[in-house]
Parts: sequence; C-alpha cells; structure tokens
Amino acid sequence: MEQWIRDYIRAQQAALGAIPTGAVERIIGLLRCALLEERQIFVFGNGGSAANASQFATDLGKGASDKLGRRFRVMSLNDNVSWVTALGNDYSYEDVFVGQLQNYARPGDIAITMSVSGNSPNVVKAIDWAVKNGLHTVALVGGKRGRVAEIAHDVIVINDAHYGRVEDCHMTICHMLCYAFMEKPDLGKG
Repeated sequence: MEQWIRDYIRAQQAALGAIPTGAVERIIGLLRCALLEERQIFVFGNGGSAANASQFATDLGKGASDKLGRRFRVMSLNDNVSWVTALGNDYSYEDVFVGQLQNYARPGDIAITMSVSGNSPNVVKAIDWAVKNGLHTVALVGGKRGRVAEIAHDVIVINDAHYGRVEDCHMTICHMLCYAFMEKPDLGKG
C-alpha cells in the first residue's frame, strides 16, 4: 500500500508540474477584464467538477472580491437546484447549463467549464451556445480532451485520464486564478 501511495503522489506531482503557466496567466487576464468591465462569469461542470465550480465561484466571488474593493460577478450554474431539476425534467439533462445561459448570459461574458472527459453533452451544448452567442469560453479538461476542447476559445489540458488527479489539478488552477487577485490586489485596479 505504501508504494501505491508513493506512486499516486508522484503521478499527482507530475500532473501539477505540467500545468501550462502561460495559459493560466491568460485566464487571469480574462478574469481581470471581466472584473474591470463588470462582465458576468459563469462556471459549471458535472460531479467532482460541479463541486470544483461551486468552490471556484465562492473563492472568486467572495474571497478575491473581498481583497479587491470591487466584486466579481460570478455564478456557478450547478448551485441552483430548482433551475437544474426544472430544465432537466422539462427539457433534458443536456439543457441544464445552456438553459441558464440563455436567461443570464450576454455577449462579452465568460463561460468556464471543467470536464475531465470533455464530452459531457450538457457541457458541450453550453459551451457551443456560448461561443455562438459571443461569450468567451474556457475549458479545463483531462487528457482525452473531448469535444469541448475543440470548441472552447481557451483550453487547459491536464494530460492524464485519472479523474481524481485531473480534478485536483483543475482545483489547483481555480485556486491560482483566485489567489492571483487575493495576493496581488493591484490586478483589480483599472
């Protein structure tokens, strides 16, 4: 068991070490523009990625905003159970994110998704709609990349197929995106 634990840690360190820093920096720039232009940021995913999306929205909307003196307009599309269940029941599960974007999103806003497979139909449909309707799209995906990686504007690939490792790396990226503003609050100045 000890060897398995060591191997797991080694694989996690390799995945973390391969996060493309330039791509993370580019997304920090997008978030900065969204903050200064008062654009809405939407985040979403399924399963563990849904939990990551919720935490990211909280960290950016509360934690980073508290340090800046201005507020990020950020929303996790996973967090409104009534919306998700109404759209899933009345239309289909593929519509649980796109249905919310149709109500709230405007051109110039940002849609960020996390999907290890990159092929979740509800994620693909939402990102496709966002691209066609003038939102800037970001996808954090795993090594399989999937359809969402083909259509999103900015893509960060964690080159691993292990769901736990990829989701951990996605959350690390989310923390970097938030802590950039928490630890460098001058980023929030116009």
